[in-house]
Amino acid sequence: MKSIMLGLILCLSLCAFAQPKPALKGVKYGAGTTAAGALEVNLLEEKLVTAEKYTGKVKGTVNKVCEKKGCWMTLAQTDGEGIMIRFKDYKFFMPKNIVGKDVVLQGTAQRTTTSVEMLKHYAEDAGKSKIEIEKITAPKTEIEFIATGILVLN
Repeated sequence: MKSIMLGLILCLSLCAFAQPKPALKGVKYGAGTTAAGALEVNLLEEKLVTAEKYTGKVKGTVNKVCEKKGCWMTLAQTDGEGIMIRFKDYKFFMPKNIVGKDVVLQGTAQRTTTSVEMLKHYAEDAGKSKIEIEKITAPKTEIEFIATGILVLN
């Protein structure tokens, strides 16, 4: 009985720390989604001018991912800023090789204010230097997208 319990605990531990599958064309994360009807990421800002929230699909290119465990990522925008993407209830994570990939996200976007503490945490997760992290001194208002599903396009 002890060996069965030990085996079960070992299996659950390995599953809990397993890396997500590599980001290849057609791979889905979370609940997944399709590309049909996806809004280009640069148009999301316009949607949030007249609405408090946007619920639907957004398409863009991943430009950063959490280096520690893939618990967040950002989508590139033409103005150089990135839209913060987090995953609903942390039910799934992203592989490090998703940077540079085009993706479709399903979920909800809204403007949020990110605290200095969280900005520093994200900078640390992204592998920024201590000097870069110390330069963060003010909160930031930005678009945050909570994804329930993701589809890799390329």
